[in-house]
Order: sequence, then C-alpha cells, then structure tokens
Amino acid sequence: MGSTSNERIDVHSVEQLSGQILDWQHQAIPASYHGRSVREFIASEPRLNNLQTPVLTLDESAMEHNLQLLDSWCRKHGVALAPHGKTTMSPELWKRQLDLGAWGITLANAHQLRTARAFGVQRVMIANSLTDPQAIAFAAAETAKGAEIYSWVDSVRTVQLLSEVLAATPSVTLPVIAELGAPGGRTGARTDAEGLEVARAVAAAPQLALAGVGGYEGALAHTTDEQALDTVRQYLRRVGELHRAALEEKLYGLDEVIITAGGSAYFDEVASVLAQLRSEATAEDPQVQVVLRSGAYIIHDDGFYRVISPLGRSNPDSEQALRAGMHAWVRVVSQPEPGLALLDAGKRDLPFDEGMPVPQGYAHQLGDELKDLPGASITAVNDQHAFLRFDPELSLNPGDVIRLGLSHPCTALDKWVMIPVVESCSQSNPRLVNVVRTFF
Repeated sequence: MGSTSNERIDVHSVEQLSGQILDWQHQAIPASYHGRSVREFIASEPRLNNLQTPVLTLDESAMEHNLQLLDSWCRKHGVALAPHGKTTMSPELWKRQLDLGAWGITLANAHQLRTARAFGVQRVMIANSLTDPQAIAFAAAETAKGAEIYSWVDSVRTVQLLSEVLAATPSVTLPVIAELGAPGGRTGARTDAEGLEVARAVAAAPQLALAGVGGYEGALAHTTDEQALDTVRQYLRRVGELHRAALEEKLYGLDEVIITAGGSAYFDEVASVLAQLRSEATAEDPQVQVVLRSGAYIIHDDGFYRVISPLGRSNPDSEQALRAGMHAWVRVVSQPEPGLALLDAGKRDLPFDEGMPVPQGYAHQLGDELKDLPGASITAVNDQHAFLRFDPELSLNPGDVIRLGLSHPCTALDKWVMIPVVESCSQSNPRLVNVVRTFF
C-alpha cells in the first residue's frame, strides 16, 4: 500500500485519485472533457455551467465549515470522533477528517473495510458484527500487518464465529466492542444481562480482547421531542452501566477502552451522558475514550439533519450550525400541463428515503442567478423523473434548471461515482475546485 505503520492514511494513494481519467462512466461530466484527468479538468478552471444535468455537487465552503465546527465541538466536550465513512465512501474526505485529528474511520462491512485498507486507513471501527468467514479472515490478515480493526459483537455465537476463523492465525488478537441494543432497535444485545454475557465471552476468548462497549442510539428515536430524547438518554445510561460492569469484573483486555455511540442526530446526548465515564476511571482502570461516530455532518443537508442535528436544530442559519454541503441541479424535460414539470432526475439520482428533494430556485441556464419558486414542491419520484408541482402562473419551460435541496447524505452520494465540488453554492456560477471519487 505504500503507507508506514504510523501513517493514518496513505497520502500517495489518495493523491493518485486526481489522476483518474474522466469518461463515460461519470454521469455529470460532459463528453467534451472525457480523456482528461481530474487534475487537468480542474486546472482548466471549469464552473458549474460546464457540467450537465442531472448533477450532484458538494459545497467546499460548507464542508470546511462543518469539519471545523464538529472538530471544535468534540474538543470542547472531551470526546473523540471516528466519523462514519459509509456516508461518503470517499478517501479524499476521510483524509480531511483524519488530518483534523479524527480517532479513526468507522465503517459498516467488509467491502468498506477493504476500501479503507486499500487507501491505507490505519484505524477502523466496524460498527457491525463480522460473521462472514472471508471477512473475518481479511480483518485478521490486515491486523497482522499492523492495522487496528475494531469489530462489534452482540451475541455469544458471534464470538464463537470470530474465534473459529481466528484460530487459523494464532498470532492475531482482534479488539472487539460488546454491542448493547434495545427492544425494537436494530442490532445489539437486547438486555443488560445479555450484553454482559457477550462481554464475558469476549474476555474468555484467547484471540479476542474486549476493547469497549457501545451501540447506536439513532435506531431508537427519530425526533427531538422529550419522549424521544428520554429514550436515547435511558439507552445511553445502560451503555454506561455495561461499561461499569465490565470494569468491575475486569473484563477489558486493553489499557485504553472505548465507549462508543453517537450518530449525527444525538451526539450531544452521548457527550452529556457518557463523557463523565472518563473521569470515573481510577489509576488501576483502563483509560476511557468516548468515541462518536457521526458521519453525515461533513455533508449535512436541507432536510432531516437540518431539523434534528444538535448543531443547528434550534437555529439552522446561525454560524454555530452545520451547513448543507450538497445540492442537485436538474432540468425540466417536460411541462405537459399547467403547474406540472417533469425533471431529468429521479430515484437513481436523488435521495428520497428521509424526505423529498426541495426546490430552492430556478434559472434558464445552469449557472444563471436563481429566481424564487414559491410554493413549489417535489410530489413524487420515479426511476428517472421527478414530479415538480408549481404555481401555474409561473413560466417554467423545458430546459430550465432547478436547484434542489436534499435530505440524507448517506443515500445521496451513493448514486454518484464522481462528484464535482464547487467553491460555494452561495455564488451563481461557482468554480469547481475538485471532483471527489466515491467507492460505494
């Protein structure tokens, strides 16, 4: 891979991405630029109007703001950050997060782990149970090379599966997080007793080391009303109690242990409930690191996370709020009846699982100054079309461009292989500063 053991990511491999040749595989790049490398394309000083629709763009000024804001927040609250890389699957963006001091990169499965290791990411947390023998063997092989790969377990059977495969590499010990869940949630041991049983099984396994406890509170709530927040807090207290039980029974196998929770919706509650565990550690106890796994923050959105993120839910337009770092630009392809326009993007181009895209303005050409679209809305999406309803008195014609605000970065970026990055969407026709490669 070209990286040394003390590097957090292989810088050379990341830099090589700028040499990738643009071609027909890259949706929004016009054919006139095919055959050029990303580096050559950016050197030609293209602007938004040099792209073709539909196109998803990232906003450099918003991403940089978001990176700095959450980094500062984590430092202030005494927690570490292992951003969930599955949101972007972009080594270039992972590098920026690691350069700011991220503890590591969180991922969800073996494919994502292979991607991270191909780019030399040194420390990875798999926020999931590895149960496939090939995946376990790969994690063991990479651990033998010096990588730090933390896996989760939520059952004694998973501990057995890991142990069976690891027996083929007796020199390898895999650090493991015991995952606590809750009834009605996603993964994770359902009761405190089951969680402790899993932790004991890990501690007893010769090639596993109990490295911490954790889970995902975001599966238990979806709003910020008091009932939802109380559900989250109660769950996080249970995670803390599992940690205390593991300490009392001396189950931990490392000098520093991890308490991990926190998606992009409730990380303030995680810090409030769990950060105190650091100060509880005695001189004889392992040191405690509380690790958040927020992933969507770097991109943020104009939908679900704008409403629910702790950094913005009370005042989404303040300087201390995250900013939407992604937008879609689409064209009218048909205006078959008054007040209805069909757009050239649909389910294969736009996220729709956490709310429909929101029209933010229109222009006659890509790069022109946007005009308001009062009362307009996307009412449905098909595979390749979106249905835009608007005031019939408004003149909207085939070829006109609509800017869309989007909801849920995790299901937006996965639809694009090459994503142009504009300087700032506050400009009418911003210049492109990069094209980010994704590996979904």
